[in-house]
Amino acid sequence: MSKISTTLISVLIPCVALITSCSNNKSEENAKAVLDTVSLSSKNFALAYQDGDKIVATSIDTMKQISFGGATDPAISPDGNKLAYTLSDSAGNRSIWVADMENKSQGKLQVNSKNYYQAMWSPDGRAVAFNIFNSKNLWKIGVIKTDNSDYVMLDSASKINVYAPTWKNEKEIIGHDLTRLYTFDLRGKLIDTKLIADLIGKEFSIASSNRFFNTKDGLKLVFNAGNTDVLNGLKAPSEAVYVLDLASKKVHRISPKGINVPYVFLTADDRIFYSGAEKPFTQSKIYVSDLEGNIKTVVDKGNNPTGALK
Repeated sequence: MSKISTTLISVLIPCVALITSCSNNKSEENAKAVLDTVSLSSKNFALAYQDGDKIVATSIDTMKQISFGGATDPAISPDGNKLAYTLSDSAGNRSIWVADMENKSQGKLQVNSKNYYQAMWSPDGRAVAFNIFNSKNLWKIGVIKTDNSDYVMLDSASKINVYAPTWKNEKEIIGHDLTRLYTFDLRGKLIDTKLIADLIGKEFSIASSNRFFNTKDGLKLVFNAGNTDVLNGLKAPSEAVYVLDLASKKVHRISPKGINVPYVFLTADDRIFYSGAEKPFTQSKIYVSDLEGNIKTVVDKGNNPTGALK
């Protein structure tokens, strides 16, 4: 995989404008990104990431980029043709939108909430899971198909927060409450619970943003977590990327020491994308690794990467 330079050819999508003087409905109308007239057909995008206040989607093979501002939480679909992202309006509400980069359509996922964000695509690309703040002021996991059908809030009746959803497979989703790892089916039924410390040991600290991904064979977990590294100049706890062998319970570190890694993503073909910063911890790079820890730098300025299938 070749390194992506910030000087790549770009197809610019105009900034996503949020007009503070408008009503919420008017703000939402203005929040839609306007796709450029350049045809994107047959250009599958392999990687999406955040670069400052804009999202960039890039095709590594054709060296093309598209970008637009005002959105966060990029999530590229497994086939590389769609992009989910979060928009925030002038009132502070968050919602998830999906853009089809081939036919230039886009739309908001119709969920009855004012605060749902950070989509994660299902392996077949037909649905997304996401974080949602419910009416009881609890964080839950929502799931909806991109045609706005079959919406469900997982674990809706319990009084616990559940964070950071990922797809275990087509029919199961995992999330955590900082101490336990939960597995749900798509109807919202809880089918498995494990103590995180029993899985990975007690030397790690878990934040609500940390995610656990199952490898495609189901034999390993890829995750990021806080550790005891002391990084001069870093005010928050240091984090790194790890791989857990579920059979042996051995944990293998992927990201090297000296880099703080607050974000990790595992593709369906087991490539680990992560963003991390070295001292002075002001600019993140994006890296890709296999499960053995063979690492390459792919973007010299960016964070929050998600990848499509090769």
